[in-house]
Amino acid sequence: MGNPDRSATAVQSIKTNRRLNGGSGRVKRLDLAGLIKVARGDAPADLVIKNARVVNTFTGEIEHANVAIHQGKIAGVGDYTEGKRVLDIGGRYLTPGLIDGHFHLESSYLNVGEYARAVVPRGVLAGVSDLHEIANVCGVPGLKQAMRVARQMPLDLFLTAPSCVPATEMETSAHRLGRGELSQLRRMKSVIGLGEFMDFPGVISGDKAALGKLEAFPGMAKEGHAPGVRGRDLNAYLAPLIGSDHETVEYAEGLEKLRRGMHLMIREGSAEKNLEALLPLVTDATWHRCMLVVDDRNARDIYYDGDLDAVIRKAVRLGLNPIRALQMTTMVPATYFRLEGLGAVAPGYWANLLVVDDLADFKAESVFYHGRLVGRRGRALFNASPAATQPMRSAMSIKPFAVKDLAFHWTDPTVPVMEIVPGQITTKWVTEPNTSTDGVVMSDTSRDLVKAVVVERHKATGNIGKGLVRGLGLKKGALATSVAHDSHNIVAVGVEDSDIFVAVTEVEANGGGLAVVEDGCVVASMPLPLAGLLSDMTLEKVVKALEELDDKVEKLGCRVDSPFSLLSFLALPVVPELKLTDKGLVDVEMARLLEPASA
Repeated sequence: MGNPDRSATAVQSIKTNRRLNGGSGRVKRLDLAGLIKVARGDAPADLVIKNARVVNTFTGEIEHANVAIHQGKIAGVGDYTEGKRVLDIGGRYLTPGLIDGHFHLESSYLNVGEYARAVVPRGVLAGVSDLHEIANVCGVPGLKQAMRVARQMPLDLFLTAPSCVPATEMETSAHRLGRGELSQLRRMKSVIGLGEFMDFPGVISGDKAALGKLEAFPGMAKEGHAPGVRGRDLNAYLAPLIGSDHETVEYAEGLEKLRRGMHLMIREGSAEKNLEALLPLVTDATWHRCMLVVDDRNARDIYYDGDLDAVIRKAVRLGLNPIRALQMTTMVPATYFRLEGLGAVAPGYWANLLVVDDLADFKAESVFYHGRLVGRRGRALFNASPAATQPMRSAMSIKPFAVKDLAFHWTDPTVPVMEIVPGQITTKWVTEPNTSTDGVVMSDTSRDLVKAVVVERHKATGNIGKGLVRGLGLKKGALATSVAHDSHNIVAVGVEDSDIFVAVTEVEANGGGLAVVEDGCVVASMPLPLAGLLSDMTLEKVVKALEELDDKVEKLGCRVDSPFSLLSFLALPVVPELKLTDKGLVDVEMARLLEPASA
């Protein structure tokens, strides 16, 4: 195979001569005549992979064949033997590279280059994202910068234009993308559709601005975001031909959405775990409308457990046929998003290929991007682009405040509480007796109730939303993060206001990041200087920092998995039932802010 490092260098070289075509880098001038000549057997291939058990994602078969590759594309599958290089894989499986149909790389805390280093060796060679976390903080310039870095990586990043920046008017975002900005993005070659439409109340009510965004993307994929939307409301939401949903958590809801024509994205992320509940929906009649996705997965989980490959392994353990799982992570997303040349091992397709020992225990032994070796046994054979750590336009702009400003005033006999649902990003809306003194609500660890705040950090408005959360198990201290979907203000939870104040201040001082505080002292933190979302450190250093943070949080009594991932969703006002933004508590179903009895 030659020197792996030279292969990695070649990847960087070929990237410099590419142009965007639907988000995926392509060679400028493909030698089509040469490709056909190799396919006929009249010229040697650049590479022949022989003695392969080729997984056919069209028919679900396994074929014993050789694969000929020319200029990064597959020339043919058959009895090819003549090649400038020949690799005998000894009867191992040869599969297409995996395609993640819905993910947010920002949730990994990794910059674009390090994200590629994390997932490519796992077999993920393409993915679809709207990058709306970056868009909320940095606007269109941030999107363009991220895509520039992605083009230098052996990972085809396809962009769906972020439809909801901000997601609602019930939070403060740094940027706003209207129909005009989205129409501008639509003309970019990297854009293949409209990103998840989180403002489902706006669509259902026929809001003019919401419909204008949808109308700006005729004939293109329009991703959905419809948690709990059923019946006539679902019909109304689908009328503009919104085609997919990744927010489904229950079987009956998923079945209804499939029956009404949606593609069902079954996700298994760090904080959202829907695979077990929804996998029974995958049958011989429905699989071609279903995809496996990660949505949000942090760097630690990717490093130790895997990314989309981990979802495949779990699905197979739960009873899904391994080939079917592979089809749902290759051919189905490629077909839905019209990703020409991806999703199969076939003539004319890009040679994005994985060598796998066992389809059930799905782990890529070797990873090829455009016919070049870029990963082996979980290790990336390329480096992140230096451009990956260039600063993005963002700043911590917080109006000065004091500990007393964190006081949560509520004089009603009962107080609303966000109750965490294990394995989900939804919260239940429950009420608890208000035992406050003089109307100031405090944490009560005996009832597993701790204070939650969201501090606005983009425009120095001075907004601070306050509430209570149950289910963390926190006994003391505080934790805070500037990764707070979707507007990414600073969200913090804690037992004492003084500790919450220190945690927020630490995040601010670091230009964004994660922090853990105990007894007024910062015991662990990780800066996220790129937009307050992404680290400029390597994958390995980010994982080490996350391990230290999680360890400190556990010692505070917190009993949930991926606590910072979970914390980031407490501020998401488009996922039921009760959430918290910088403007206050949000009744998600009614799309309204709850007014405290007194301020």
